[in-house]
Amino acid sequence: MSTDKKALLDELQQAVIEGDEEGAKAITQKCLDAGIPPLETVEIGLRDGLRIVGEKFEKLELFLPDMIMAADAGNEVMKLLEPAIGASNLQASSPGTVIVGAAKGDIHTIGKNILIMLFKLAGFKVHDLGEDVSATTFLEEARKLNADIIAISSLMTSTMPCQREVINLLKDVNERDKFKVMVGGAPVTQQWADQIGADGYAETAGGGVTLALKLVAQK
Repeated sequence: MSTDKKALLDELQQAVIEGDEEGAKAITQKCLDAGIPPLETVEIGLRDGLRIVGEKFEKLELFLPDMIMAADAGNEVMKLLEPAIGASNLQASSPGTVIVGAAKGDIHTIGKNILIMLFKLAGFKVHDLGEDVSATTFLEEARKLNADIIAISSLMTSTMPCQREVINLLKDVNERDKFKVMVGGAPVTQQWADQIGADGYAETAGGGVTLALKLVAQK
C-alpha cells in the first residue's frame, strides 16, 4: 500500500473513531478522487475504524454517545461509497447475517439496540425484528433472510421461555441445524442456555459479537 493511500485510510479511520461526520465525508471523497478502490476504503478505512470503536466501547474507553457519533459518521461515508461499490458490482465482505429481537412479551430495547450497533460495527448484516417477537416470527424472518444467527434477548424472567420456544420450533420443523441461536439478557445465564439447547450465551454486547463471529466460523 502506498504511503499516500495508507495516510488517507488512516485519516478516515481516525475521523470515524472521533465521530467527525464532515471530516469523514471529506476524506472519503479524497479517497475516491485518489482512485482508492471503494471496497478497500470500506474494509480498511471505515470498518477497521468502527471495529476499534466497538473495542473501545467494550473496554469502557468510549461510551454510547461516542459510538452513536461514530456510527453516524460511518453512515455518511457509506452514502458516498455505495454508488461506487454498486458501479463495480462488488460487495463488501460480511461475517454473516443476524436477526435480533426481544422475546415475546418483552418490550425492553436498549440492550438489544446496543448489541445491534456492535454487530453492525463488526460488519454483520443485521435485521432488527424489534420487541415482543414471537417464536413463529423469528423462524419466518430467519428463513426469509437466510440468516446465519438468530439472537433472542430477554430482559424479564417471564419472557425467557420464548427463547426455548424458538429452539423447539426449529426442531419441530427440522431446521435446528440451519440456524445458530444466541440468547442473552439480564436474567439469562449460561446454565439456561445449556438447558434449552442454545448455541451460545453472552453476558455483554461485546461478548455477543465475539460469540457470533465464532458461531459463523463454525458453519
